[in-house]
Amino acid sequence: MRGMSSDGKCPVMHGAISTSNSGMKNMDWWPNQLNLNILHQHDVKSNPMGTNFVYKDAFNSIDYAELKADLHALMTDSQDWWPADYGHYGPFFIRMTWHAAGTYRTGDGRGGGGTGAQRFAPLNSWPDNGNLDKARRLLWPIKKKYGNGISWADLLILTGQIAIESMGGPVLGFGGGRPDIWHPEDDIYWGSEDEWLGDDRYGETRQDLENPLAAVQMGLIYVNPQGPNANPDPLLSAQDIRETFSRMAMNDKETVALTAGGHTFGKAHGAGPEDHKGPEPEGGSIEEQGFGWTSDYKSGVGRDTITSGIEGAWTANPIKWDNGYFDMLFKYDETWTLEKSPAGAHQWTPSNQAEEDMAPDPEDPSIKVPTMMTTADMAMIRDPEYRKISKHFHENPDDFADAFSKAWFKLLHRDMGPKSRYLGPDVPEADYIWQDPVPTGSTSYNVNAVKEAIKGSGLSIPEMVETAWASASTFRGSDFRGGSNGARIRLAPQKDWEANKPDQLSKVLGVLTGIAEANGASIADTIVLAGNVGIEMACGAEVPFSPGRGDATAEQTDVDSFSVLEPVSCGFRNYLKTNFAVSPEEMMLDKAQLLGLTAPEMTVLVGGMRALGVSSDDRGLFSDGSSLSNEWFETLLDMGVKWTPTGSNSYEAHDRSSGEKVRRATRYDLVFGSNSQLRAIAEVYAQDDNQDKFVADFITAWNKVMNAGIF
Repeated sequence: MRGMSSDGKCPVMHGAISTSNSGMKNMDWWPNQLNLNILHQHDVKSNPMGTNFVYKDAFNSIDYAELKADLHALMTDSQDWWPADYGHYGPFFIRMTWHAAGTYRTGDGRGGGGTGAQRFAPLNSWPDNGNLDKARRLLWPIKKKYGNGISWADLLILTGQIAIESMGGPVLGFGGGRPDIWHPEDDIYWGSEDEWLGDDRYGETRQDLENPLAAVQMGLIYVNPQGPNANPDPLLSAQDIRETFSRMAMNDKETVALTAGGHTFGKAHGAGPEDHKGPEPEGGSIEEQGFGWTSDYKSGVGRDTITSGIEGAWTANPIKWDNGYFDMLFKYDETWTLEKSPAGAHQWTPSNQAEEDMAPDPEDPSIKVPTMMTTADMAMIRDPEYRKISKHFHENPDDFADAFSKAWFKLLHRDMGPKSRYLGPDVPEADYIWQDPVPTGSTSYNVNAVKEAIKGSGLSIPEMVETAWASASTFRGSDFRGGSNGARIRLAPQKDWEANKPDQLSKVLGVLTGIAEANGASIADTIVLAGNVGIEMACGAEVPFSPGRGDATAEQTDVDSFSVLEPVSCGFRNYLKTNFAVSPEEMMLDKAQLLGLTAPEMTVLVGGMRALGVSSDDRGLFSDGSSLSNEWFETLLDMGVKWTPTGSNSYEAHDRSSGEKVRRATRYDLVFGSNSQLRAIAEVYAQDDNQDKFVADFITAWNKVMNAGIF
């Protein structure tokens, strides 16, 4: 085994460690086989807290004021093993928090600070997260003291908030409520590159960044501060910044405010050549105990620290909120000179800088050293639009402070979903459109009266079921957006999405809206009830229902923000907008994981939806859609036919005896017969003795989706 003598053959199984002689795995033998691991993430077996632990209750039980006081004290409680620059850990913790929250991207809602994932690979070992392992270790005594009452996820975010507050910066508030995960999120796609800082994620233009990615290179949070691939061109850097920040839900104003506000504090570290740094935490030896990037350059800490390779502070007072960032940028507007740091990184230094504009040495305040700017900072005054905003903020410090506090709050909470999930006394009263607000719905109407009206409406079972699914299945467990609550399926942009069959949707909503208004129910509830009614008509079993969904307005809906939720692939509806680089079945797994479904739940929902007549066309419809039965599974597994491809996502089944074409299907359908794991589940539902189980499991999984997003 690695790091040990190999005198004898290893007497244990090799599943616990990856070694050169650990043997071939299934994915090594069959690399193109569908990998279902994405549906097995965060199994309860990995969670030491057990299934009865409720984080909300634990958080609400702590002395929150005492926790904040302890964090304030920590800011200036320096440690010999990792001393604070300027005697204040504030800037260090801001970077930790920024890099925890800043992985969020709008494309799939993944990333962000909501899980405490910075503790695990790959994030804990990204080049951009260099030395943040020390920040988390500095927090350990506080985590140890407050224990289960504060998750690592919340602590990583709250600490940065306190850091800003402790240095006089503007803060808007904080919402807790981020439960921890307990192993790496292997389901998150961070890029296809096989080396750190690799860049193989663009099409023909720099704006053609691969979806759902936001960062410009493997192992970076946002952009390369030296410029695209270390090309020190501020205008090219501005292109990267604008594209990347927009994919993290930030506009130009928010981008400038965050950049300037973050760089008002602290310094970058590049005291010596990069080759003095040791391996990252995941690559370190066992005696390092999870520490990474151990440096043998002089003392290795303080003024001798090597992290990003860039060296220096941005302002003359790096531990105080002020307008120094913009003061510096504009005072030396025409004299910024491109130079190299001691580590060889590109950075900009003002010519003939006045001593009063210099920064203190991080260890000795009596020593003055020049400040610097990165290429990304220079973009704030070289790009015309960014310059306008920067100039306004320079001349209007109060506007800058307000913009920063709001953008910072958004950065820290964008992946938390509705404000109803926020915990603690520091939650701001204001509602923001990026929180997707939804009014509270009524629970006092007669549910049975609504159901009877739906039954007599003339709507078909497929119409009712498909509309309810289209509304609810927008939910993303990654950032808790979408879902049936709000009935935004009746608003732009959702009402016009191709996957939602706009003509059919308009007809169904026209009927259901009248029923909702006549009975004092929300349209959101009525849409879900209609789906339930369709299922009940098809199987005779009762589908549970919980009222109270509200109807969002157009004014409460950010059209551009919701456009990223458009389903370009929905295996449950047998819909594929166009062919993509990944297979339809892989996209179905991704959708299922975002909905929080297990492999059996995904399987039973697909089979049930097909049995109910839901498909983009006749592919996958093996029955007339009038009955919720296990017929779809029986037919799929029938050995009396032979399937042949007729297109990239189309197949025909021919009777083995007569040769007659008997049905059509997609890859979404056929994967449940071809993949050994999915076939094993499909066989359970196809058994003669499991019709009742099929119906019960379908209803349970259906309700899971219908109720997703209601907190």
